[in-house]
Amino acid sequence: MPYYTRMKLLMEGLRVLEGLAASGLRSIRFACEVPGLQSIVANDFSTSAVELIKRNIQFNGVEHLVTANYSDARMLMYNRMGRNDRFDVIDLDPYGSPAIFLDAAVQSIGEGGLLCVTCTDMAVLAGNNGETCYSKYGSMSLKSKFCHEMALRILLHSLDLRANCYQRYIVPMLSISADFYIRVFVRVFTGQAKVKMSASKQALLYNCVGCGTYHLQRMGRAVPHGNNMKYSAGTGPAIGASCEFCQQKHQVGGPIWAEPLHDKTFVQKVLDASERNPERFKTSDRIEGMLSMVTEELDIPLYYTLDSLSSAVRCNTPSLLQFRSALLHAGHKVSLSHACQNAIKTNASPSVIWDIMRCWEKLNPVKREKLSETSPAYHILGTEPRIQANFEVRQDANPKSRRMGLKRFQENPEANWGPKARAKAGGGISTSLEERRKQHQNKRKGAPEDTSFKQFVCKKYKQGSCGLGDSCRYSHSLVDSEVESQDPSATDNTPAS
Repeated sequence: MPYYTRMKLLMEGLRVLEGLAASGLRSIRFACEVPGLQSIVANDFSTSAVELIKRNIQFNGVEHLVTANYSDARMLMYNRMGRNDRFDVIDLDPYGSPAIFLDAAVQSIGEGGLLCVTCTDMAVLAGNNGETCYSKYGSMSLKSKFCHEMALRILLHSLDLRANCYQRYIVPMLSISADFYIRVFVRVFTGQAKVKMSASKQALLYNCVGCGTYHLQRMGRAVPHGNNMKYSAGTGPAIGASCEFCQQKHQVGGPIWAEPLHDKTFVQKVLDASERNPERFKTSDRIEGMLSMVTEELDIPLYYTLDSLSSAVRCNTPSLLQFRSALLHAGHKVSLSHACQNAIKTNASPSVIWDIMRCWEKLNPVKREKLSETSPAYHILGTEPRIQANFEVRQDANPKSRRMGLKRFQENPEANWGPKARAKAGGGISTSLEERRKQHQNKRKGAPEDTSFKQFVCKKYKQGSCGLGDSCRYSHSLVDSEVESQDPSATDNTPAS
């Protein structure tokens, strides 16, 4: 950030927008806890919410900083696109997807400003609805073990793509996957030369449906050429038509952000500030645990999980320390991931990872005669490992955050914990999940029996293996009548000789 801009912000203070403020709680916390602020706009598109914000502002005595505003967040941001009117910080925390607000946000954020975005539509981002993800974020999500980190990279890709339309680009400061949501903190800058680099920061993803091996293919290339950069399209394909390890097909996902998720220097400063004053926040122990994991993460896209690797070869799962030690003994880097408890991030190639699993299988053999010739395990174990893995536990295999017992992953505090029902349009309180469950309890017992299947013969009863009796959905009487019609003694009155 230019020196003049920094001095101006220090003298005048930051202008903050909370676009979807609801009760205004976060805006009031900004006013009470964050120094150096000039103004805060707590906006919502609900009249009842705005009235609630005004009451909370008066109750907390922050009228000099916080202003309640009733407007569509998009129109509010579009009206603040002037160079001198832009916000320094924009916080977007909607119920569900923020996709419709991103275009306005990247235009109304000041140069070098901080954009904070939350997504709670994890079913879309984690691969359950890939087509919906593409329509909202311009990327195809995949249902995979690394889906939570992929969700972060999809959101960053979408932010950068929208910023590029206006000769702007993003720099991720911190990207977090926690509980039932993801949240990213990015700075937005303007610069045509840096925008040209954006294609080389995105990548397509090829994920094997059999063993889970993944490959990335960059969308573009940026190569130094003298004092300048030469830009070109990415080269490929990165893989063959089928997986080289298990002979299964690949799914294609993305594009996704393929650069680092965090600014480690910035994260360390936040961590140091939290450790200096641990009593400031009631969640300081969790902040310290998660940010410590972030500082330990390798800047490598995506990860494998131990259970998925073991499942692919049908063997017992090695301990986390054993597998990490094997990678370290082989000369590779390895780390955990804050997004998944049993994740393995490494710079080792997939061939090395499967060689280690083959060596582990030799120590914990599976019954090969029971493996199908079309199964991934049959093909993976059919190749001899090219390295001899060493599973002796190393001291540096246990990361500092794990050794210290920091609170890295939070357990659910109560039953049915998670995102609640969407607020009603009129401002009323939605019925809780537990109350709705009680309302619908035993409803099926009083429902009329579906007799549409009784017109079909029960095949199991015909074979003599159906034990459901009268409760079977299919017909037993049709089978009996069919048997009677085929039995000559049932219709012939002539006595048997």
